[in-house]
Amino acid sequence: MSITRVTSEKLQLKLRQLLPSQFGFGDDITAQNTIVPIVDLTPAAEGTDVPEMLQTALAFGSQTTFNIRSATTVIANTPGFYRITCGIAVYTQSAAAESAILQLNDGATTKDVWGLNYASFLLNNTAAEKVDFTVFLGTGESVQWQVSSLMQVQGSIRQIADVNGTLVNPSGFNPQ
Repeated sequence: MSITRVTSEKLQLKLRQLLPSQFGFGDDITAQNTIVPIVDLTPAAEGTDVPEMLQTALAFGSQTTFNIRSATTVIANTPGFYRITCGIAVYTQSAAAESAILQLNDGATTKDVWGLNYASFLLNNTAAEKVDFTVFLGTGESVQWQVSSLMQVQGSIRQIADVNGTLVNPSGFNPQ
């Protein structure tokens, strides 16, 4: 059996990320030309990882609801990842165009990241749209809806991961 040093910085970095207790030992990774059985002790191997669709589920204790009409309203301003689900409705009674715009703001600049506009040709008609977004907010950023007078945006928002990507499970859910 021969042992060979592996001096890849990329592999060394990955080792330090996956096994933080090994950080600082100073030895390079080594490889051998003999087959060695591996015992995987990660949560994925034991089957306790939560599938994404379950982890991002709407939950009574996790949701912050909103109902916005004729206003600009901040719906989240804490760093992290968020799931936004809502319905948008419009009833056009005038010739004016109506809009509902999802915006990100960094404290100085506002960016329109998604919008729904109904033009005057829908006069005296109704329309509706269902949306489901995932957004990331960095430090000092916020997400908001800018909604015109004849539009209504109603839904909820829930943090699904913190700013470092650590998942936030639905309220009351404790995976086994």
